Amino acid sequence: MSQPLAIMPERDGALLHLKLNRPKANIVDAAMIAALDAALAAEADKPGLKAVLLSAEGPHFSFGASVEEHLPDQCAEMLKSLHGLIKRMLDYPVPVLVAIQGQCLGGGLEVAAAGHILFAAPTASLGQPEMALGVFAPAASCLLPERIGQGKADDLLFSGRSVKGDAAFQMGLVDHLADDPEAAALAWFDQHIAAKSGSSLRFAVRAARAEYVARMTAKIDRVEALYLNQLMKTRDAVEGLEAFLAKRPAKWENT
Repeated sequence: MSQPLAIMPERDGALLHLKLNRPKANIVDAAMIAALDAALAAEADKPGLKAVLLSAEGPHFSFGASVEEHLPDQCAEMLKSLHGLIKRMLDYPVPVLVAIQGQCLGGGLEVAAAGHILFAAPTASLGQPEMALGVFAPAASCLLPERIGQGKADDLLFSGRSVKGDAAFQMGLVDHLADDPEAAALAWFDQHIAAKSGSSLRFAVRAARAEYVARMTAKIDRVEALYLNQLMKTRDAVEGLEAFLAKRPAKWENT
């Protein structure tokens, strides 16, 4: 099996390009999470680094997280590692740009939403379908209200529906719309970041995001505890996951 992540320093090392590399699904599983976290950790302190670009190989950004890893015997470890990655991205010392095409769902959208500036194709499809499986999206429950407001976040989180890239742009879920979001992100870096002082940029990122990062970190910890200590003790949460894996309709008992 190919490596889950392609790591490509660009612009003479000023840009770290990370590309999800298991198309077409680019599932955010334990291997993908570990590879992303390690790559980000390894580069964070390099003074020449000015931005990260996260994109994906193939027609889709990501179909989401591994459902198998959400089952009761694995979900605590999975959530800890996923939320660790998301916290690292939120608090990263340089801007994290994300280029989204095709499907960007579930855990894939949670990772994308942890980025600082999002670029998406008009035809992309973004959503949090976790409710169809009888669970909720922990990190998205924290990130989406900040990005798009409580009402729009409630709509997406409770319904599980997806929206196209142009609708996501209109609601503020993504920041830039482009037919080729990866090229658009690279052009934005070249125009707005490349000539800046790397050290001053790091101070600007810290100043702009410190309060937001502290608030999101605390909320993610609270919501993770709700997921593990209460949701996963219910019958329907396990039923929904098992039904999805068995490719059968879930039989809800509302308990």
